[in-house]
Amino acid sequence: MKKNIYTRIKTGVLVAISSAVLLSCNNDDFFILPDRGGIDAEIWSIEGAVDFHLNGTYQVVIPMFPWEWGREANERFDIHMVSDEHVFAFGGGWGAQAMGITGNPLTNHDVRYVGNRYQTGYGLNRYYDIARCNNAIRWIPEGDLDAETQARFLGQYHALRAMVYLELVKVYGGVTLVLEPQDPDNITAQGRASARACFEVIIDDLTKAMEYLEGITWTGNDWGRITYEAAAALKGKALLYWASPQFNPLDDPKHPYDASRWQDALIANRAAYEIGLANGHTLVPEYADIFRIQGSSNPETLISRPYSSDVQRRGHNGERKWRPSSEDGSPHLAYRATTKLLDAYPMKDGNQLGEDGDYTYDPILFWKDRDPRFEATFAYNGSTWALSGNANRRQWTYEGASNDGRSEGANWGVYCKRFASPTLARTAVGYNNDTGGGNPVDWIEMRFAEVMLNLADCANETGDMGTAKEMVRQIRQRAGIEQGSNDYGLGHIASIEEMRALLLNERMIEFPFENKRNADLRRTRNWHKLSGETLTTVMIVVEHDETASDAEKLRNEKIAELEAIDPETGRPFRDGIDMNDPVEYSQHFKARRIVQAANFRPIDIPAYHNFYTFHNDYVWRGVDIHPTIGWEGGIFDPLDD
Repeated sequence: MKKNIYTRIKTGVLVAISSAVLLSCNNDDFFILPDRGGIDAEIWSIEGAVDFHLNGTYQVVIPMFPWEWGREANERFDIHMVSDEHVFAFGGGWGAQAMGITGNPLTNHDVRYVGNRYQTGYGLNRYYDIARCNNAIRWIPEGDLDAETQARFLGQYHALRAMVYLELVKVYGGVTLVLEPQDPDNITAQGRASARACFEVIIDDLTKAMEYLEGITWTGNDWGRITYEAAAALKGKALLYWASPQFNPLDDPKHPYDASRWQDALIANRAAYEIGLANGHTLVPEYADIFRIQGSSNPETLISRPYSSDVQRRGHNGERKWRPSSEDGSPHLAYRATTKLLDAYPMKDGNQLGEDGDYTYDPILFWKDRDPRFEATFAYNGSTWALSGNANRRQWTYEGASNDGRSEGANWGVYCKRFASPTLARTAVGYNNDTGGGNPVDWIEMRFAEVMLNLADCANETGDMGTAKEMVRQIRQRAGIEQGSNDYGLGHIASIEEMRALLLNERMIEFPFENKRNADLRRTRNWHKLSGETLTTVMIVVEHDETASDAEKLRNEKIAELEAIDPETGRPFRDGIDMNDPVEYSQHFKARRIVQAANFRPIDIPAYHNFYTFHNDYVWRGVDIHPTIGWEGGIFDPLDD
């Protein structure tokens, strides 16, 4: 049985440890945890009790598979998950409004990332998560645990608190800093701290986490806990954000650009890279295996949420969201690639589409001779997609296709396959909280490739083009890109601006569907620059006369021809088509067709959405909580000191 930090409970007094406050000028229940009576001080002297409390803190802080929470729409998390890499926004809702493609623009009351209720579940109130950390940080030193044990706990709590604050600051720019347990009858927390003050707290927490966790290693059931190298990676990431345009704009006279921040970020990210290497972290040799190697066997994993298929309430239903309907899937729009993502991948020699190189892009055979990460990520028409233990299985994605005699209800032109299990049987795809099942693949929140690209970003901004290229070169070598005549596609990159653009694109194709694109666009102040673009995807149509009066009949006849069994081979006729011959392919299929959902506008994102504002409940019940500039009544500028 697979166990991890989310399922392990040591012996000891298991006490309901919930005591803290958010912030308020009154005792409104929205801000106050249910237990106002405080915590039995003895628990901080019992290792098992603290461990139990810590496990619960991991449960609410460490992110999970982005569309597995089940309450994204209710809590409006989709606002922070939509992007130009997938077409979840085609489903409408808050994510579509965040991209401005439907409905009214977001208002002050629409963004509820901080939390819109006071409950003790994942994603329901981030200050509840902070309160758990505050209690531990305050009271563990008062307990009787030995110094080494206290340090192990404190290092993790400091890192977890920093993670929560970093996510809040990425969304809001400046937030209320609550760093001590609060007394419901004597609230001291109020106002919004500047971004600078918030980052100072985040960096201090991560510095302390590194000090506490240095030399500590986790084994066995402790897999998944924050490590010294994970804290170093988080510190580098936080300083990268502080140096980046979201917080350090290049052209804002009110807030002059500070180049020294990039130097600080470079030092921290170089240290994170070297610490990671020294502690055994490296890139997984095969890109396709990143999410197939579980637990401590995966040298690329720095921060993850471990899952299990045989422990109650420790699994997820992701496999159903990735698989086609013919394999008992119900594919989710958040895993349906946009045309923009498909076109972001370079050719096998690293050169961009249309750039002179060793390979020429063919818009008909759009998968041919591409960056191998394309093949590892997508299943396209006629491609091999091993599922249910069938290594030779082929995925047909043309409209109206059947696979293994089962209809493909989604009719997607391209599917995401990078998280799917090749061996999981079709009958075992679904996960049930009480009986298990499904794919136990871990959610990797941070991997070593991100540390390398963070270092590349910092090196580029400080004039070290050599280091920036070397990090990308290693990423592309692992991907299987050929050196070619242009140094893996890097030879023509000569300026900081060119490297910035390449790095942003590299992150898109290295981390597809890992829920990083939205934050990357906002960090670089490119989120609002999507305005005017149209969100599109692709579909595949069989070759027939679509203008004929009997077009539907002709279409069905063509599909029947493709799926008819060849008596000589026992396989469908389509299996014998040379899918790498554009002439033969075009006899049966039309070139990929670009489609967009009906009744959606081009993307329209205001520039002031670099920082969101707090919802009205939070503002009205708080003390000196002012809306963010750009939003209605906004007077708080996160970049002011």
